[in-house]
Amino acid sequence: MRSQLNVARIRALSKPGRYGDGGTLYLVVSPGGTKSWVQRLTVNGRRHDIGLGPWPVVSLAEAREAAFQNRRIVRRGGDPLAEKRKRRAPTFAEAFAKVIDANSSRWRSPKTAKNWRESIERYAMPAIGALTVDRIGREDVLRILTPIWTQKPAIARKLRQRLGSVFQWAQAHGYIESNPAGESISGALPRMPAVKSNFRALPYPEIPSALESIETSGASIAAKLALRLVILTACRSGEVRLARWSEVDVVDRVWRIPPERMKTEKEHRVPLSAPALAVLETARVLDDGSGLIFPSPMRRGQSLSDMTLTKVLRDTGLAERATVHGMRSSFRDWAAETGKRREEAEAALAHVVPGVEGSYFRSDLFERRRRLMDSWAAFVTRTDAKVVKIRG
Repeated sequence: MRSQLNVARIRALSKPGRYGDGGTLYLVVSPGGTKSWVQRLTVNGRRHDIGLGPWPVVSLAEAREAAFQNRRIVRRGGDPLAEKRKRRAPTFAEAFAKVIDANSSRWRSPKTAKNWRESIERYAMPAIGALTVDRIGREDVLRILTPIWTQKPAIARKLRQRLGSVFQWAQAHGYIESNPAGESISGALPRMPAVKSNFRALPYPEIPSALESIETSGASIAAKLALRLVILTACRSGEVRLARWSEVDVVDRVWRIPPERMKTEKEHRVPLSAPALAVLETARVLDDGSGLIFPSPMRRGQSLSDMTLTKVLRDTGLAERATVHGMRSSFRDWAAETGKRREEAEAALAHVVPGVEGSYFRSDLFERRRRLMDSWAAFVTRTDAKVVKIRG
């Protein structure tokens, strides 16, 4: 039977349901949007749905190969489920360690692994850490989540996602058939209060004054310069804090952020305005040989921490009304209120444009974004051509 799925179609699928690849292999899209591979086989006269793992952790090619091997076992009179169970299932603690090892290299910040460990060790390990994954059921997961589901909703959401990732790993390796933290427990959890997720952001007319307050603050020159570049480029904090000199071309006035530091996992070209270039020129005095543009003044060879930039906002009295990430929202509001094109502003923020519009949105609109960021820089620095120097 001819295969029906390909990578582009898999990425585009969003409606919950079961999508066949031909034969016995299916991609299941859950109501929550996660995608996983399931093979429907008849073994010894009984129909079984065999989980082959989540997509994209398990690729289309890998899922097809696993499905083929299972069909071959059945043709020879064997039982694929029995074959998988011959291996000893790891404990939850062992499986969690494997998931951390597998993901650490692709996580953009070491804080991610730290946050995973803290939540799992606090809430999950006492209850299920010593149990093998094949002995953990939905009731065990509910006992962990229910006490904090309405009291600490933000933590509970993340904890459920992290538990689910561990069980997805166990599914992919054939230790369990279903995910006990998956969609099947949703009906047993109480209604969760909505969590307001908008970042605090200054009204855009206040950004020029905020930039001047940052410049005259008592923060380190590295922190002030990094926060200034965040505002001038509308980039995320981590993209700026981890910026390296090798990514910057001052002649062509472009900063190329590599895919591994981008939320979209695609290279992002940032046009550099004159004030942004001035920030970089001033930052050369910080060079400690590490290649980082904004190395920490306290920890040689390491980047500034996220809290360092937040502290600048606190010291200037801005933290109650704004976050570092909220500066991007201020830029977006300015672009909308001053009649800038939506697609240019979205491209400047490295946002993925969804739906049909996004499928035709091929260009990164670099030259148009250069004009946009020049205008933004002129607005926030209150100048058209003059550059404000930062004093250490």
